Amino acid sequence: MEFLSSTESWLALITLVVMEIVLGIDNIVFITIQTDKLPIPQQKKGRILGLAFALITRIILLLSITWIMSLTKPVFNLDSLLSIGGEWHERLAISGRDIILFVGGLFLLYKSIHEIHESLEGGNEDTPSGKKLSFLQTVVQIGLLDIVFGLDSVITAVGMADHIEIMVIAVVISMIIMIFTINAISDFISNHPSIKMLALAFLLLIGITLIAESIEQPISKGYIYSSMAFSIFVEFLVIRANKAKAKPVELHKTIEDEEL
Repeated sequence: MEFLSSTESWLALITLVVMEIVLGIDNIVFITIQTDKLPIPQQKKGRILGLAFALITRIILLLSITWIMSLTKPVFNLDSLLSIGGEWHERLAISGRDIILFVGGLFLLYKSIHEIHESLEGGNEDTPSGKKLSFLQTVVQIGLLDIVFGLDSVITAVGMADHIEIMVIAVVISMIIMIFTINAISDFISNHPSIKMLALAFLLLIGITLIAESIEQPISKGYIYSSMAFSIFVEFLVIRANKAKAKPVELHKTIEDEEL
């Protein structure tokens, strides 16, 4: 643990904790959407298990760092079939990471569009569209997406720190923070349909960014996070305005009004 005596190590640790929390937002949103369909007594358990899976997945990926970095190496090249050549030869090189991100992005697109359709068009338990997943199926889906989110998170961590211990500590700290906040975040999203719709739109955008990243056309997540943060801020104002409708704003009286 001598590395913790270094100022650079502490800065790397703090930066990584913040980055892990930011990168974990999409994870929390997905867990919230998935567990929202479970019976109320199982929802909190599902959320905690989802984050526990995320923690275990990230630690395993960090300890398998050599294998993780090998995923960035091309497995095959589509240019060998298309014979385009030029700069496209490098762009069409497909790695294991690309495949995982592409499949994960497609799954997020499907889940978010399906949930948006179900929320808008309706559906009941007597129809296939309204069929609810079991607790085990929900946890399995969360676990599979944890791998996709975890892969992105771990590759980011590797580029920001030199010691595996710092990466593991950062992941554990960020997950502990998220465990203490996920229930409040999930309850808020569940209790406000408009916020839930924004969360689904957020997942849709994350799915698109994963697919774009898999084909070497990355979209900065800063744009996604900032646009969603602005949308949520506006929605907060709308919620507050709706609550204030019952009590009209009273203007301050002038001296002339008071004399009358």
